[in-house]
Amino acid sequence: MSDPKPNELIEKIDYNPSHKGWMDVPVEIRKGMYCYASNPKSVEYVGLPNARPWNPLDEDWKLPENWKEIVHTAFKERLDRFRSFKVFMDICVRCGACADKCHFFIGTGDPKNMPVLRAELLRSVYRNDFTTAGKILGKVAGARELTLDVLKEWWYYFFQCTECRRCSVFCPYGIDTAEITIMAREIFNLLGLNIDWIATPIANCYRTGNHLGIQPHAFKEMIEFFVDDIEEKTGVKVEPSFNKKGADILFVTPSGDVFADPGTYTAMGYLILFHYLKEQGLNVTWSTYASEGGNFGLFTSHEMMKRLNAKMYAEAKRLRVKWILGGECGHMWRVIHQYMDTMNGPTDFLEEPVSPITGTKFENAKSTKMVHIAEFISDLIYHGKLKLDKSRNDNLKVTYHDSCNPARGMGFFEEPRYVIKNVCNNFYEMPRNTIREQTFCCGSGSGLNAGEDIELRMCGGLPRANAVKYVHDKYGVNMLACICAIDRAVLPVLMNYWVPGVDVTGLTEMVANALILPGEMERTTNLRGEPLPGMEE
Repeated sequence: MSDPKPNELIEKIDYNPSHKGWMDVPVEIRKGMYCYASNPKSVEYVGLPNARPWNPLDEDWKLPENWKEIVHTAFKERLDRFRSFKVFMDICVRCGACADKCHFFIGTGDPKNMPVLRAELLRSVYRNDFTTAGKILGKVAGARELTLDVLKEWWYYFFQCTECRRCSVFCPYGIDTAEITIMAREIFNLLGLNIDWIATPIANCYRTGNHLGIQPHAFKEMIEFFVDDIEEKTGVKVEPSFNKKGADILFVTPSGDVFADPGTYTAMGYLILFHYLKEQGLNVTWSTYASEGGNFGLFTSHEMMKRLNAKMYAEAKRLRVKWILGGECGHMWRVIHQYMDTMNGPTDFLEEPVSPITGTKFENAKSTKMVHIAEFISDLIYHGKLKLDKSRNDNLKVTYHDSCNPARGMGFFEEPRYVIKNVCNNFYEMPRNTIREQTFCCGSGSGLNAGEDIELRMCGGLPRANAVKYVHDKYGVNMLACICAIDRAVLPVLMNYWVPGVDVTGLTEMVANALILPGEMERTTNLRGEPLPGMEE
């Protein structure tokens, strides 16, 4: 990224509010702060309405003539269907507890990125259309009419929310602002106003089983390429199985892990781990059809979320497996943990997950029948089932980024840290108010990890980068670990921009580097081809 430079970006941040009321400040859609409009072919493919080419910078968005009626009807339907949505519209007292908790507000200084004010953008129209006070008192009651400018303001700012839910942690009323963003985006989709970084991955997933549009044969070939790479580095040939009927476990991971570095090293880690456990009784298979754990439906609508999530369970049923093991993903796990039961359940054709290696019954997965790879590995380590050489990671000084959805969406804090501490000797936590349930977002989640909105991403990622910089300066941290594919895709860019010298890794990559494989040759490099400690020339 050449423009603006980090110091220039910081200088642009202005926390001083406008002298005008927020309703009187017009929206300004700026390049670098928004994502491109959705490809109409992608919108048509999944059956969403009003597909057309349009440009957010144009005055005319080519909306349907009855767009106001569509918005009003959709708003009312969601108020009736989701009781929580109506409560969130009514209950906010605008105390401001959430105001400075959003990474986009911290990184931009734009008051409309305060979660309370972002929600007010929607809430003001709610008051005007659905409350007596708003209809009678209008602006005095915080109400305003829906206009084209208001709709554009909605679109601009609800696509400056990553649905990370950090603000909700601090709300005394428990308002889930991410749910408000989801409702706004559902309404946008009825008008054909999605962004392409969401719409096209959804269409790809619906067509080929993964966000990247990788065909089954190509997915298999990519995994086989990793097999060759692993043999070159370790001397051990791993033999993954694909679409194996009657396997005990179906493994599903985000497609980003097989497509781009550094996620590819995490995928190699999965392969190495499964090979190591094969002699101990692990019978696991990959699917070339349900080849995506991630779910961009979460960023589109509840119906799309349900459609995309269903493929994993349909494939598990087809292959007659006992349960599902899931890879390192963020929104995949939020969908499974918070929504799956009422969307695609019950999964009574699967068994309650039991580790074939340790005998541990994963009671927390009794309903979903899905186990996270981090808890699976932590259980293996706890029972002494992995032979590890922590010194292989001695070149790393590691800190851990709590990915938003596993952390705040699942309460998944201890298992990843337990694994890290057992595979490396140098681990340092970031400040307490930036980790665990208070973790800062990567700044690029919920479909915002595009190239055209890079300024927005660097602004939103500033709080996370600032916390990394603290441990980088104090302890010499040079590696940021995480358990989310989007994090692995976007954090390298963020680190290179704000904290040069810090790289990004997945959890399972670190495990594989430390794992002593039976029959391996003398290991001289890690999975990235970098010299192991003591093997430098």
